Amino acid sequence: MSERRTTRRYDLSFPVTIRVPSQRRAETQTGKTRDVSTRGIYLIIDQDVPAGSDLDLTMMLPTEMSQGAEVLVRATGKILRVEPRLEGGDPRLGVAVVIERYDIVRSDGVKN
Repeated sequence: MSERRTTRRYDLSFPVTIRVPSQRRAETQTGKTRDVSTRGIYLIIDQDVPAGSDLDLTMMLPTEMSQGAEVLVRATGKILRVEPRLEGGDPRLGVAVVIERYDIVRSDGVKN
């Protein structure tokens, strides 16, 4: 099988808040990233989400990555696949998301 990724992925783990707007209550849940690129993200979460759904993501980048400033990333995307997996011996879900749009906001309010 050939590699389909067109952008480099970075093995990064940091907290993420997700919301699936199509779900009735559109409750938020938390998870963590496993790897990230400019076009996609792979998340580890606890609650099931349907493949094909739109998704809202909010992530606070670690200060080590953002030269000491707090940087908030808000993104929208589509869930490509959901797969069961074990994390530390506990059942979790791996979620592959294609990023459709993202905004980066620094703690000083500057939007990139």
